[in-house]
Amino acid sequence: LLQRLASLAATAQEETWQSRQQLQAQRQEMARLQEELSRARQDGERWASALQRAQREALEREATRGAEQARQQELIRDMKGRLLELLREKDALWQKTEGIDTPMPSPVPRDPGLCARCHKDFRLLSRRYNCRLCQGKVCHTCSVDMGKHGRCCLICYQQRHPQAT
Repeated sequence: LLQRLASLAATAQEETWQSRQQLQAQRQEMARLQEELSRARQDGERWASALQRAQREALEREATRGAEQARQQELIRDMKGRLLELLREKDALWQKTEGIDTPMPSPVPRDPGLCARCHKDFRLLSRRYNCRLCQGKVCHTCSVDMGKHGRCCLICYQQRHPQAT
């Protein structure tokens, strides 16, 4: 009986030792899993923070884009209004100029010795000038000095500079 009790005690001790080994292994596994859970929670918090930041930035970009789009639409409206004003102004100017007949420069005389405007003879003291616009021959009195561009007859000058009349 004593041998049997010793055998049972040895078996019980062996089972206890194995149970302790299993318990220790399970505790180690549980510690490892808790550490992984902790890291996963930290990663989750970082991802949640990054997601919130990205959402906030997206909302800010959307608000900025909306404001820019509103400014562009306002600019387009202003430009269309200005275009309509310019078209009306063009039409009004066109209607004003519709009935205006532009005087043609006087034809070049057949006699090269006469002024195309006043028909005076060109002599030693009355110099002949070529009009730079219509190529007619005119005297000093019937021409206008245009600076670097030379001289032109009064008719061409008045056509080019109507405010001068």
